[in-house]
Amino acid sequence: MQRVTISIDDDLLETVDALCARRGYASRSEAVRDLVRDALARERLPGDGDAACVAALTYVYDHETRELPRRLTHAQHHHADLSVATLHVHLDRHDCLEVAVLRGPVGAVRAFADAVVTQRGVRHGQLQLIPAAGQAGHVAGEPGRER
Repeated sequence: MQRVTISIDDDLLETVDALCARRGYASRSEAVRDLVRDALARERLPGDGDAACVAALTYVYDHETRELPRRLTHAQHHHADLSVATLHVHLDRHDCLEVAVLRGPVGAVRAFADAVVTQRGVRHGQLQLIPAAGQAGHVAGEPGRER
């Protein structure tokens, strides 16, 4: 491991220290290493390419919006090749939270996420992409089969 010294303004250092406290980092170095890893992971994922990834798509929607639950279910079934699992939570009388675990090419995963979160009635949506090194084109459960 190498030791490096960086200069950082006081306000940004306060923010880093708050992050360390909030997340429970033992040191600033651990926090900075995680931040650098996250930045590098985002750099490795092309915007619309064939690079493999795993992802979590989270969104909140009003289940009483006309036909929205049916449209969301249809989208999941239409993209069954990307869907690994979905968690559905009833937040209150109107709102539901769904977390969809996805796996596949970055471009296809992003396109699916965009199609979901832009539906009328979806209030919040966020996609978290994680590179899947060594998994490019691999179909789960079928060794050697390429997409």
